[in-house]
Amino acid sequence: MTAESIFTWGAPPLKFGAGALREVGFDLAQHGVTRAAVVTDPGVGALGYADRAVEALNAAGIATALFDQAHVEPTDASIEQAVRWARTEGPFDGFVAVGGGSAIDTAKAMSLLTSNDGELSDYLNPPIGAGRVPSRPLHPLIAVPTTAGTGSESTAMCVLDVLDLQVKTGISHWRLRPTMAVVDPELTMSVSPGVTAASGMDILCHALESYTAKEYSAFDAKTPEQRVTYCGANPVSDIWAEQSLRMLSIALRRAVHDGGTDVEARSTMMLAATFAGMGFGNAGVHIPHANAYPIAGRVRGYRPEGYDVHEAMVPHGQAVSLTAPAAFRFTFAGSPARHLRAAALLAPDAPLLDDPAEQLPAAVTALMRDIGIPSGIGAVGYTEADIDGLVEGSLKQQRLLSTAPRTPSGDDLAAIFRASVENW
Repeated sequence: MTAESIFTWGAPPLKFGAGALREVGFDLAQHGVTRAAVVTDPGVGALGYADRAVEALNAAGIATALFDQAHVEPTDASIEQAVRWARTEGPFDGFVAVGGGSAIDTAKAMSLLTSNDGELSDYLNPPIGAGRVPSRPLHPLIAVPTTAGTGSESTAMCVLDVLDLQVKTGISHWRLRPTMAVVDPELTMSVSPGVTAASGMDILCHALESYTAKEYSAFDAKTPEQRVTYCGANPVSDIWAEQSLRMLSIALRRAVHDGGTDVEARSTMMLAATFAGMGFGNAGVHIPHANAYPIAGRVRGYRPEGYDVHEAMVPHGQAVSLTAPAAFRFTFAGSPARHLRAAALLAPDAPLLDDPAEQLPAAVTALMRDIGIPSGIGAVGYTEADIDGLVEGSLKQQRLLSTAPRTPSGDDLAAIFRASVENW
């Protein structure tokens, strides 16, 4: 095989600013939509944001139905429930998602499975699913994030838990990318410190993993049909990741500790999330995200502060961060210059350490401590006895692991998990 010489980059149109939600009816009407489903979760629904979207759509002459049961951290069961609702209450020719990545990803799946044949498992990434490619365009989807975290409003991925396998996976195809991202910082002012911290770590890992990912030219050349959404680090994704890291260095601590009043910090975090999505949504993520999936999927009794949930859950942003310091220590040898540059962007005032491989892990660990992230996988209920199972789940994420600048073996992953039982 010859080396890849082509990279792709895509992002939806972006509308950003206080009050942007009020214009969502006008925005969706431009795509000829006559009947739309508004998708949210119960918590966001109780805040009235989805009702505002319904009002804006109705004012634009678009009939609506509200689905307010999107599951926080979607599962195959919750998405199948949402799709059944859409097929029963529809047909819909457009969708508006109002919420975090959970609501947006649920809406992506609803749009996919009401515009294309087949069932959810047909489209899940291999080896868990069949990896079927959508053959028809999806219905227009406007994504309105209410947390600064997943960047799902700008990505072509849908992530979910497969309950029977106790693992996260997803659907990845450029057709899933929302038609438009409407980012209104006013919607995040009431988000709790715990949710803000976890969501912020998701942004951070998106930016760091895409920036340190294997470069697109290091992959084997592919045909247009074979070329995947995650194509590796490239000159365009690098720009978005770098800017996101600069923003996080300024705003994340402020958003966690003073987020109820610091409008500037909240606005910066919303931009950082979208920018990171524009980076990783094309370049990809790697080891911290691959490890996060079994950490979230195998959770037993942990319940995070700031989340109104009734079952055990490790929020995605916490899950991706818990092994990040050890993961970046491992990947340093694959791209030393990028790891050092990322550390300098994230912690520009940090002193240089004797061991350069520790520069980025130290910056990440310091931030985690400052904003109240759990100290390691031990703090969310795992012990060294669980490591074999966690490694097994991580190894199922070959699409992500192959993007790492240094590909880990099972033994390497075990060492990363072992080092992450306690990060401090």
